Amino acid sequence: MKTFTNKEGSQIVDMLIRSIQENKQYLSDIDGEIGDGDHGINMNKGFTLCREALDKEPGDLSHSLNVLGRTLMMKIGGAMGPLYGSFFRAFSRSLEGKDNIGRDDIQAALSSSVEALQLISKAQVGDKTMMDVLLPAKEAMELAVQKDLPFESAVDLMAEAARTGRDSTVNMEARIGRSARLGERSKGVMDAGAASCCLILETMTAGVRELIK
Repeated sequence: MKTFTNKEGSQIVDMLIRSIQENKQYLSDIDGEIGDGDHGINMNKGFTLCREALDKEPGDLSHSLNVLGRTLMMKIGGAMGPLYGSFFRAFSRSLEGKDNIGRDDIQAALSSSVEALQLISKAQVGDKTMMDVLLPAKEAMELAVQKDLPFESAVDLMAEAARTGRDSTVNMEARIGRSARLGERSKGVMDAGAASCCLILETMTAGVRELIK
């Protein structure tokens, strides 16, 4: 089974930072349809501050994810800071102390991260939130492990489930968060949190594939 080292894995966080920076306008444009239009701006702020922190104190993947989670939790306002902060910090804790990271480690880390979010959010599939991306992605990874699929196939399935979940939010009525106040008017627009969450999982997939090629 293919693996990559925790040390090499720090480049995944580098890729995440660049991805959010490059897509800040895209995310804000989506958010502007039924929200405040600042999702990309806030995400970019948090990820850029993480870049500055990691330039001063670099480390392995676990360390980098912890810095990212801590930065988002402390520096981003609203609901997304605590949500993404909890997600990345749980991911970090799951990988801490591992020299080599394989398929099962990523699956366990993703499951742990989703469980951490569920402690602070009641959102489920169908509520038009980032959970419409994360829960199917988690299930896809778990199924891939059960079927003993190769590492690259497993993360590809995770990303595919994430995209399907993201796109499914377009026709949903928001039930949780600020958009819920719009009722039927929230339909027809993708959820911004689902969009950024899908982008994160797609970037993680690309990073893993690059490391294990």
